Amino acid sequence: MKIAFLTLGCKLNYAETSTYERGFVAAGLDVVDWEEKADVYLVNTCSVTERAEKKCRNVIRKVHRVSPEAKIIVTGCYAELRKGELEAIEGVAAVFGAADKPRVVPDTLELLFQSREEVLSLTGDILPAFSSEERTRSFLKVQDGCNNFCAYCTVPFARGTSRNIPIASAVAQAKEIAATGIKEVVITGVNTGDFGRTTGESFLELLKRLNDVEGIERYRISSIEPNLITEEIIDWIASGTKFQPHFHIPLQSGSDQILSRVRRRYTTDFFAERIDYIRSVMDPHPGAPEANLKPFVFFGIDVIAGLPGETEELFEETYSFLKDRIRPAFIHIFPYSRRPGTVAAGWKDQVKDSVKTERVARLEALCDELHSDFITRNKGRISKVLWESDVKDGMMGGYSGNYIRVTRPYDPGKVNTIEDFIL
Repeated sequence: MKIAFLTLGCKLNYAETSTYERGFVAAGLDVVDWEEKADVYLVNTCSVTERAEKKCRNVIRKVHRVSPEAKIIVTGCYAELRKGELEAIEGVAAVFGAADKPRVVPDTLELLFQSREEVLSLTGDILPAFSSEERTRSFLKVQDGCNNFCAYCTVPFARGTSRNIPIASAVAQAKEIAATGIKEVVITGVNTGDFGRTTGESFLELLKRLNDVEGIERYRISSIEPNLITEEIIDWIASGTKFQPHFHIPLQSGSDQILSRVRRRYTTDFFAERIDYIRSVMDPHPGAPEANLKPFVFFGIDVIAGLPGETEELFEETYSFLKDRIRPAFIHIFPYSRRPGTVAAGWKDQVKDSVKTERVARLEALCDELHSDFITRNKGRISKVLWESDVKDGMMGGYSGNYIRVTRPYDPGKVNTIEDFIL
C-alpha cells in the first residue's frame, strides 16, 4: 500500500508529518510522491490565515483529482477548527484534530485494515515528533499549545492549552536524531519557552540536558516569547554551549497601545531591554581580543502589519522601533488576517487590505536594509558553518552559527560537516 504526505504551515507541522511517516513505514506502507497516485494521502493543514485555509482546501481537492479512489486523511490546525467543513470535501476519509494527533497512525491503520492492532505506540495528549527529511538539521518538537489567547490568534483553539513532553523523552529523541548523523537540532513548539508547564520541569534544564547529547553539535531555539527568555537562560547560552547566537523572537507590534490591546505580555521597553541584554553578553565587545573575529547575534523578529486599530501614527511607532531601536537582522512580516472566533475579528476598526499591503511593502524594504547592514557588519568575522547537500551552479551552501547563508564550491566530502568560515 502506498502513502503520500503533504504538509502546509509551520515547522511544527513538518516535524509531526515526519513522525507520522516513520510510523506508517514501520507498519509496512511505501512512501511515494503525491503525484504517483497513492492509496492514502495524509494532509497536515494550517489555519493561521484565511489564505492558508484556502490553500489547504485546494490541495485536498487536487489530491482527489489525482487519485480519486484514494483515502485522504486530514490533520493539523485547520482540522481542529473546522472538522465538519473538511469532512464535507469529496475524498476525505478521516479528519484528526489536535487532540487526535497521537491516534493518527493507529486509527488510520484501523481504517485501512480494519484491525485493532497498533503497530506504533503513541500515547498521551501530545505527539512527540521530530523531522528527519534533511541530512543536516532536524526540528524537535518539545511543546504544544498555548495559554496566552492573544486577541488575533486561533492557535490556542487549534492546538489546545500549553503542554510538553518530559525532558527524558526529549533527550531520547535527540539521541535518536544523533544516531542518524544529523548535526543540528532546532527546538520547536507552539510556545516553546513555556516548556515545563505540565511536567514541572524548566526550559533551562531542558536546554542543559539536550546540550549533553553526544553527536548533536549545534542547537537553535525556533521561536521564544520575549518574556520567557530569561537572563539566566541567556547567560547560560553565552557561557559556551552548543546553542547558537540566533534568536527568533515575536514582537508583533512596536506600539504599546496595540500590544496592550491584543493582549501581548510585554511592553516595547521590556522587549528592547531583552534584546539589549542578549547583545551585551553575546555580541563582540570593542577592544576585546576576539572583537575582530566573533560574529554578531542574529535576531529574527515577527511583526503583524495592519492589526485592528493600527493607525498610520501607530504603524510609524512600529517602523521606528524596528529601524532606530531594535535593528534586527531580519523581519518576518505578516499582514493581519481576520480569524473567525477571535476577539480581534469582532473589532470595528479593521484596517483596509490596501493599507496592509502598503505597510507590508514598507516593512519588507526595511527588512532588506537591515539584513544587508547585518551582513556587512559581520564581514570578515569567523563563524562555524554547517554545510548542506544542496548544489546550485557548482556551489554548495550552509549556515553560520548566526544564521548567515554562505556558499563555497561543491565538495561532497564537506556535506554535513562544520568548519570555520570567514564571513
